[in-house]
Amino acid sequence: MKRKLFVNLAGSLLILALLAPAARAQSQSAARYPAGSGYPAPTLTLFQNEQQAQKHCPQDTVVWLNLSSAIYHFKGQRWYANTNNGAFVCEQEAELAGDRATLNGQ
Repeated sequence: MKRKLFVNLAGSLLILALLAPAARAQSQSAARYPAGSGYPAPTLTLFQNEQQAQKHCPQDTVVWLNLSSAIYHFKGQRWYANTNNGAFVCEQEAELAGDRATLNGQ
């Protein structure tokens, strides 16, 4: 009886250990799938000014998102609030929506 219980418990733990990384990877990459893939669309709120964005996400960094390229810029960088088609957004929301930070620091 004890052996059977131990085997069932060990089997259950093995299954959980095998499934946990897959579930984690799936949740982390869900925002990268296109619309219609079965995953919910990420929410990205656009703001006209920095103060509105900061009120929306007081614990996050406000960035300038170039809507044409899906690349965001940090305050003090060359293109922060200085592209033709952009908006202020919360960095975490931008990441979840599949946008990325500039690679060259501009």
